Amino acid sequence: MTPDTPAAAKGPASYFPSIIKTYGRPIEEWQALIRARPDLKHMELVAWLKEAHGLGHGHANALVAHTLAQDRKAAP
Repeated sequence: MTPDTPAAAKGPASYFPSIIKTYGRPIEEWQALIRARPDLKHMELVAWLKEAHGLGHGHANALVAHTLAQDRKAAP
């Protein structure tokens, strides 16, 4: 588990253990990739993760949704 994924995670974060197990990369790496593409909108990011990195739709969508929500909360 990462600091962002408590044992009883809900919503998009509930996918994180499966994402880590399936793709072998920590969530922070996926989030860094997503944040490196500010030119793309939500569904464009999902499509890019699927095409460029082989993620399934649900995993890609969960990563994008969680990352963008975090960024919105952190924005002033």
